[in-house]
Amino acid sequence: MNSANRIFALIFLTLFSQGAVAQSPQSATSPDSVSVVVITGARFLYPLLEHWIDAYVKENPSVQLIIDSRGSNDPLHYDILAEVRTSDDALLRGRQVVNVGRYAVLPVTHRASPLAEAYGEKGLTVEQIKEIFFDDIFKGESKRPVLVAYTPYRRLQRAGVPEVFSRTFGYTQKDLKGNAIAGADAHIVKALLRDTEGVSFLPISLIYDVNSREINEGLALLPFDLDGNNRISDDERLRGDLDELIATIESAEPRSVKHLPVADIHLSVDKSRAHPEALAFLRWVSEQGHTALHAYGFLLPEGAVSSQGDPQDVEMDRRADRKRGR
Repeated sequence: MNSANRIFALIFLTLFSQGAVAQSPQSATSPDSVSVVVITGARFLYPLLEHWIDAYVKENPSVQLIIDSRGSNDPLHYDILAEVRTSDDALLRGRQVVNVGRYAVLPVTHRASPLAEAYGEKGLTVEQIKEIFFDDIFKGESKRPVLVAYTPYRRLQRAGVPEVFSRTFGYTQKDLKGNAIAGADAHIVKALLRDTEGVSFLPISLIYDVNSREINEGLALLPFDLDGNNRISDDERLRGDLDELIATIESAEPRSVKHLPVADIHLSVDKSRAHPEALAFLRWVSEQGHTALHAYGFLLPEGAVSSQGDPQDVEMDRRADRKRGR
């Protein structure tokens, strides 16, 4: 039994031994009906979740898994949370959390921006990253100040991506500066494409087109000093397509990417009322879901060995997603 199976076996034994398994109000069904499990979470995970759901339902046609945009609803009312915040977040207290992958966040700008012209090749220092994105009355003057025009954009609501990006550089989300954008991380992309001076940070699954594997038209990455030695080496420029980028990040020594924002993707259920079908889906994802991570722009869980799906199968899945308008 591998480590993922052992972990999940322990989860099952714990939840069932406590007599804690019960159906939530959203998922209660009659014995003759299809079991319904409702999932919510970070929107940039939706394409990956949809892929997992499609694959799972093919094997388990008696289950219906639904993704519901959270909006103003209490997230704890859902059967499964798919989150990208830190696992010690207050939202996750009393929940069983399973890490199923990781995501990386990079600075990005409009392709025609002054920042892209000035720093698209030579890269930014850590101090310049802090100058562009954070308010800090105590920080000193940068030795190499950013002297070109730029307009930073940030999420209005509290969210996983800005929290992880801020924490990596020693700040919190409330320290971010710039124009606040309501909605999901994808709305940051739209803001950047409208503003030739715009700059922000995004998960790589939104910076790249997962079908072509190239950077989305109109955007440009801003390389920066990943290891904090005040020099930007060729390796730190993270060139290439999405697959090359993922391979570079996953193979890097931790000390060489200590300033690269990377965090876990995790699914969780309420320990006190976990739906049996929700637990079954989590177990399936923990055992088989990793095969689709790279295809959708995500990283393997820390310490996992790559075992990605057949490229032809992945391409067929993406084509099917496009036909469904995803």
